Amino acid sequence: MSTQIKSKESSMTPLAGIRVLDLTNVLAGPFCCHQLVHFGAEVIKVEASGRGDLARNLGADAELNRRGMGVSFLAQNAGKKSVTVNLKHPKGKALLKRLVQTADVLVENFRPGVMDRLGVGYEVLKAENPRLIYCAISGFGQDGPWKDRPAYDQIIQGASGVMSITGDKDSAPLRVGYPLADTVGGLTAAMAIASALNAPARGGFIDVSMLEAVVATMGWVVSNYLIAGVEPQANGNENVTSAPSGAFETADGPINIAANKDEQWVTLATHLGREDLLADARFATRELRKTNRLALRAELEQTLSTRGAEDWAADLNRVGVPAGAILSVPQILSAPQVAERGLLATFPAPEGVDRDITVVRTGVKFNGSAPTVVNPPPVLGADNRDIYGALGIEPAELERLTVEGAI
Repeated sequence: MSTQIKSKESSMTPLAGIRVLDLTNVLAGPFCCHQLVHFGAEVIKVEASGRGDLARNLGADAELNRRGMGVSFLAQNAGKKSVTVNLKHPKGKALLKRLVQTADVLVENFRPGVMDRLGVGYEVLKAENPRLIYCAISGFGQDGPWKDRPAYDQIIQGASGVMSITGDKDSAPLRVGYPLADTVGGLTAAMAIASALNAPARGGFIDVSMLEAVVATMGWVVSNYLIAGVEPQANGNENVTSAPSGAFETADGPINIAANKDEQWVTLATHLGREDLLADARFATRELRKTNRLALRAELEQTLSTRGAEDWAADLNRVGVPAGAILSVPQILSAPQVAERGLLATFPAPEGVDRDITVVRTGVKFNGSAPTVVNPPPVLGADNRDIYGALGIEPAELERLTVEGAI
């Protein structure tokens, strides 16, 4: 099902030698750095002393939350190192500046202006390292009338228009069932950072707006409005671009069928023994099938209800009609397609956790190998001695910094 991580596996590490300072919390920023560490970067989580990433206290297991190793943290932080720093303490600011001198990238997802108010904003850190790529992820971007608004995933989902088109006419607006905006924001940031690392002249400020990142992924929906003047609607499981295309009921649950081409429609109707539908004037053309999609659905479900979803999916795919049963999360995680491709990685119980943990890697392979990391998610401040020691800070000085509240 998953790959047990015992030693470094063979895979491309295109970001090897790149040091990333991860000052982020919860999901968008950590997910960005999750991609970077799997592609070979050294990612150092620079966490608030005494509490760390808020995700350490989030997740479905209350005991792990109490230990500061919540499931939400475990999910996105394998392979990273952790140091602590108090950015409100002068010596803490000085430590961050010393780290920045050694870094290629810094990622933060505070509200706009927070880092400046702390005295460690981009201009200050740029003076320490002119080649620094500084990536700021925020809900609405670093400028504009909404820049100071607080932003969580659901706020962005609602503001972006996503919720207005999710569900159907009875259930919309509806939240997407996972943190879509955080994830898209994180992926967008990772892509921008990777691009900036390839620039001939290193250094610069990357401003990632989660709102804009999400809207940018809605190209078809947005363009239907901007170009065709058609306001997007919530259409449930129907694919508005074609019919029959959507979710259909079978004997044991729903199935997705995407007969988007005319020839696929003919094959579907013929294979179901419903050649009568090919002669029905309501379904004679693509546009007519879209107009009469509900009537067409009812006709097809009369036949589809005689067998189960998995049977129909195998049957229809065999004859060239794209189809697939609608699976639960446990079902897809145990499916051979996922289990055999190395998407999941299992680590022996990390410090502070009472069990082995299985987490998701990235959806990428390099030369047939899934990018991987060796180490499990770190406990808070696990790498203080090593990282700060490499800056020339002796153990006795580290102890003083701890007592003084700088780390």
